[in-house]
Amino acid sequence: MAEEKDKVKEEAVADVAEGKTDLQNQLQEKQNKIEELDDRFKRVLAEFENYKKRSAKERDTLYHSVIADIVSSMLPVMDNLEKAVNAKTEDTAYQEGVKLVYTQFNDVLHKFGVQKIETVGKTFDPELHEAVASVVDENLGEKEIKEEFRAGYKIGSKVIRHSMVSVAN
Repeated sequence: MAEEKDKVKEEAVADVAEGKTDLQNQLQEKQNKIEELDDRFKRVLAEFENYKKRSAKERDTLYHSVIADIVSSMLPVMDNLEKAVNAKTEDTAYQEGVKLVYTQFNDVLHKFGVQKIETVGKTFDPELHEAVASVVDENLGEKEIKEEFRAGYKIGSKVIRHSMVSVAN
C-alpha cells in the first residue's frame, strides 16, 4: 500500500511537472505571439504615419501647383495694372483708382502665398531670374541685378514666373 501511495505521488508529481512544462510552453508561445503582434502593430503605425506625411506633402504640392497655374494666367493682368499705376496722367482720381485695384490684386496674391521675387540690387540667381541683358557698371558688383524688366513671382519654393532682369558686369 505504501508503495502504491508513493507511485501515485510520483505520478501526480510527474503530471504536475508535465502540466507545468506545458503551461510554460504555452506561456512562451503566447509571449512570442504578443511580441510578434506588437512588432506588427508598430510597423503598421509607422507606415500609417509615413502615409499621412506623404499625403499631406502631396496635397500641399497639388495646392501650390493649382494656385501657380491660376496665378500664372493672371500675371499679365498684374503687369498691365503695374504699367497703369506708373503711367503719367492728369486725372488723379483715375490714378488712385488704378492704384487701389493694383493694391487689392496684390493683397489677393499675398493671401494665397504668392510672393514677388526680389531683383534690383540682388545677386543674379538663374533659379529665380532670367537675364535678358548684360551691362557694364563699375558701381555694381559681379552678377548684381541692375534693372527689372518684368516682375517674377513664386509660391513657396516653386517659381511661377522668372523675373526678367539686366545683370551687371
